[in-house]
Amino acid sequence: MAGLFGNEATGSNSSADKKAFKANLNKVYTWYTGGFAIFVVALAILEQMGLPRTWIGFIFLIATIGLYAGIGIMSRTNDAAEYYVAGRRVPAVYNGMATGADWMSAASFIGMAGTLYLTGYGGLAFIMGWTGGYCLVALFLAPYMRKFGQFTIPDFLGERYGGNLPRFIGIFAAILCSFVYVVAQIYGVGLITARLTGVAFELGIFLGLGGILVCSFLGGMRAVTWTQVAQYIILIVAYLIPVVWLSVKQTSVPVPQLIYGQQLVKVTEAEKRLTADPKELEVRKIFADRSAALAEKLKDPAAALAIDKAAAEKAVVDLKAANAPAADIAAAEKTLAALPKDPDAAKAAWTRAKAAADAKARPLNGMPIHAQAYAGNPDGDAAAQKAYNESRRNFLALIFCLMVGTAALPHILMRYYTVPSVKEARESVTWSLFFIFLLYFTAPALAVLVKYEVFNVLIGTPFSELPQWVAAWTKVDPTLLSVTDINKDGILQLNEMTIGGDIVVLATPEIGGLPYVISGLVAAGGLAAALSTADGLLLTIANALSHDLYYKMIDPNASTGRRVAISKTLLLIVALAAAYVAAQKPADILFLVSAAFSFAAASFFPALTLGIFWKRATGIAASAGMVAGLAVTAYYMVMNQVWLRGVFGIESPVSLWFGIQPISAGLFGVPVGFATIILLSFVTPAPSKKVQELVEYVRYPSLKAG
Repeated sequence: MAGLFGNEATGSNSSADKKAFKANLNKVYTWYTGGFAIFVVALAILEQMGLPRTWIGFIFLIATIGLYAGIGIMSRTNDAAEYYVAGRRVPAVYNGMATGADWMSAASFIGMAGTLYLTGYGGLAFIMGWTGGYCLVALFLAPYMRKFGQFTIPDFLGERYGGNLPRFIGIFAAILCSFVYVVAQIYGVGLITARLTGVAFELGIFLGLGGILVCSFLGGMRAVTWTQVAQYIILIVAYLIPVVWLSVKQTSVPVPQLIYGQQLVKVTEAEKRLTADPKELEVRKIFADRSAALAEKLKDPAAALAIDKAAAEKAVVDLKAANAPAADIAAAEKTLAALPKDPDAAKAAWTRAKAAADAKARPLNGMPIHAQAYAGNPDGDAAAQKAYNESRRNFLALIFCLMVGTAALPHILMRYYTVPSVKEARESVTWSLFFIFLLYFTAPALAVLVKYEVFNVLIGTPFSELPQWVAAWTKVDPTLLSVTDINKDGILQLNEMTIGGDIVVLATPEIGGLPYVISGLVAAGGLAAALSTADGLLLTIANALSHDLYYKMIDPNASTGRRVAISKTLLLIVALAAAYVAAQKPADILFLVSAAFSFAAASFFPALTLGIFWKRATGIAASAGMVAGLAVTAYYMVMNQVWLRGVFGIESPVSLWFGIQPISAGLFGVPVGFATIILLSFVTPAPSKKVQELVEYVRYPSLKAG
């Protein structure tokens, strides 16, 4: 079976063999797609016959992970070229599909539509930035780096700039941005697995981890490539089915992208109705009063905590003295135990509670108007104009960071080393854009269709008649979905519901009233998205350590078998470390992913583009530029991002530069990196003639290697 996805690197590379190889792939994946469709239909029939939902979830989990494991086992290899770059034999269309899966991570599949749901127009920055980044990849990096012919990004930096220093900094930066990114993917794996099977979130992480490891551990890039093609087919089908269903349900048109505009108009009308609804005003008033009460407490946390503690203790004593029911006494004791332990803890808890109350005291549960481009008003007072200008700057800054970060992500650029030629590297980018477009063009429609359903169907439902999926998601994680009858009228108001962006896509089938088997399919698609990206990221980290650090810098005489064995061992260690960090729920998926993009942009993009297009760029300058760009980006994040401030114990006031949010910290790191490389290159010795000729050769196809 090892020959199913190509022979080892010693196989023929003739045109006839390439055609036969591609024809074989077409046949394999056609049968695979048909078989998966039959599997889903069979499960749907079994559901109608009474198969429990828990069983459906377990069957999807076991079947999909088993499928990926089977591909990983069939693609196992110890050959270095196969393990690191899949033998450089992957056809452009399949590499485009694998890149699409590698790219469309948990953030794209789970987080993006959720962000569009919560932020409206502002969420389009992610689509514009991520899609635009592939234009940069096609124009500036992919074909040229393929022509250099290395295995990894640190490998390119070492060859282009000479010496181990640029390579070592590249290794560090690759591990940093890839590790941050992979933590987000494993978090998504835990979330999906927990929903599919009902197991604890932490256990779900380690169940999903098995699926990640079995693909990348045995066959490296070869196994990951063919697994990612299979995962793309599942994730795109899973993403489109519920959106098409919602489109038909609401408009009778099966093309959601076409009816996006008319449904957005209806959502805008619903927003106006909910903003002025008397019941919504009543709920917002309750939250505003809570915020005011918490503000009073925060004036003197120690005194307020003492008063709360005394009142809670008195309540317990009074209930016991009156022989109250055991349940009432237990509830009072629970309230007492839940009080903060000291004034510092009280201050932190009340600050968080006040921020939440402030959001819920605003119209539309704190969400902006979906069709409103930016916050504030350019024609309003000074505060409104400031809000408008900062909102617009942040929108553009985020697009910039995501575009440049996309073009510099190591696990994406590595994919273009797997194609047979420079020509196919260019074709591969085009296919990547097409396969990514299918999902990205659908995400805005999904967000609007779900918001229409929530505003017009879910809101206003009696609490006693809420659909089963609301309670199910509350059990997975109350921070992702919770409902509380604040005004005690028995009817759900918008501001009585807390919904996290990470569940919008996963809950779409249930929101639309589809059978549970479709929910299982969507969860399997989200799992495929998270697993495919995690595979690529873990392989990037392991290869940076085994190939670039160990083989290139420590033991150049290491055998192929030893190098691959070390890569596999390191992959296992890194995967377990990432799973441990993800189990701590460090931050939301979208921030972690965006941080990875800023790190990649600031550390790699200046060094890669100048290394390709400017032969005068020197190794010392590139090393200094990568360090400077990364340092500025990391500093800005640590000083201004809430979770990182807590990790590093930062207590000084947040100080934003030009109002730019920390998610776009790369905006400052990238120009620092460019400036440092350019200025230092002029005052350091020029690269060798051999390196300059290599740059000329890579830039101009007509030249021959010297």
